[in-house]
Amino acid sequence: MIVTLTLNPSVDESASVQHIQPERKLRCSPPVHEPGGGGLNVARAIHNLGGNPTAVWLKGGPNGDRLQHLLDDQQIAHLPLPIAGDSRQDLTVFEESTGRQYRFTMPGPQVSEEEAGQVVANITQLQADYLVLSGSLPPGLPDDFYAKILRDTPRNTRVIVDTSGDPLLYAMRAGIFLAKPNLNELRHLAGGAVESDSQIRQAAQAMVRQGQAEIVAVSLGSAGALYVEDECTDRIYAPTVSIRSKVGAGDSMVAGLVLKLEQGWPPKQAVRYGVAAGAAAVMRPGTALCRLEDTERLFDQMKLEKELYLARR
Repeated sequence: MIVTLTLNPSVDESASVQHIQPERKLRCSPPVHEPGGGGLNVARAIHNLGGNPTAVWLKGGPNGDRLQHLLDDQQIAHLPLPIAGDSRQDLTVFEESTGRQYRFTMPGPQVSEEEAGQVVANITQLQADYLVLSGSLPPGLPDDFYAKILRDTPRNTRVIVDTSGDPLLYAMRAGIFLAKPNLNELRHLAGGAVESDSQIRQAAQAMVRQGQAEIVAVSLGSAGALYVEDECTDRIYAPTVSIRSKVGAGDSMVAGLVLKLEQGWPPKQAVRYGVAAGAAAVMRPGTALCRLEDTERLFDQMKLEKELYLARR
């Protein structure tokens, strides 16, 4: 079973407008509403790829009710944990004239110590094979909250963490199965300049050697990913696609890789599939995520390109 946790979920609203101008009334396209926040995006993407995850999330107020209806409509298994505050709503606006995307992210509701306690109690009871801790922490939770969850997680649960800043730092100090930092997050973890390919590789290898993660998959955006496990490192190149929206690309990558890990794929191949899922996501508009048919096609393309590269060597 794959379980995702979203501590700061959101109703993601997206729309487009011809031009963005200050102090003008801007006429937008009809808005689209989707469940958002790291873990919910991962669960939605897994569902798109044919998996059956369980999404655990904090539900509050009218936005929480709306999120529940959206998840029910998409037939995603989920466990809402009630909080007093109102879940947040985020906004993404696409400017048609320039192709630029503007993303407005709200902080989220205050979460009490008692409300945080129910998260730990419920997560530890689910006995997941894979637990995905993804997204930002809401106000009120300490930076080491993911690390606290890890201390109570059963040993046979493989934990994948996709967050940023000190919450990621503390989680990795506690030891996890797989981390998916981007380049900026890797720099924060390394505590210094990480620019060249060799520096990226060395920083990720150090984290594996120190026991912070069994696998580090450094997300490099359109350049793909760097896979590091024990003594094995491999550069995974992303396929070239037309970019419509970058929202949810990282979440789709996590979804693809954890789904294939659950299905028994070797980790490096699972991460390669995750890169294909991330590329498939950027082809979609607004807050839409990867589709199975796009992901499969791009993954087959990546395999063929890899085989041709090896044949030429």
